[in-house]
Amino acid sequence: MVADVYLWTKLVHILAVISWMAGLFYLPRLFVYHADQAPGGATSETFKVMERRLLRAIMRPAALVSLASGGLLWWLGGFSVAEIWLVAKLAAVAGMVAFHGLLEYCVGQFARDGRPYSARRFRVLNEVPTVLLIVIVAMVVLKPWQ
Repeated sequence: MVADVYLWTKLVHILAVISWMAGLFYLPRLFVYHADQAPGGATSETFKVMERRLLRAIMRPAALVSLASGGLLWWLGGFSVAEIWLVAKLAAVAGMVAFHGLLEYCVGQFARDGRPYSARRFRVLNEVPTVLLIVIVAMVVLKPWQ
């Protein structure tokens, strides 16, 4: 019974992480193009709607389900923070949550016709979730220092 709950939780976790990552990859790309638009223009207004909907309808729920199901997996699996791979993974997850927070801030800035960063900076920021994802997956699959 516990094994079934663990496997179903893992399934939900993987699907939620995929959804969250899709948003973390796509939203900064939208920002690249939005940053070059004149505030108040028709294209800028379209980007605002796209960004808000992506954040509210996909990213926030997926992030919450990812974190909740990950916590449940941790509890069901009996993992310990004495496992260094898990500490490294959790640090990268914390980085992902912080990055999500930065994106939330940027959506708010764009909604008020601000331009928090240049298109060039958003191109660089677009690589952050890729690096964090590589670290997270490597820790889970390889479990180094175990």
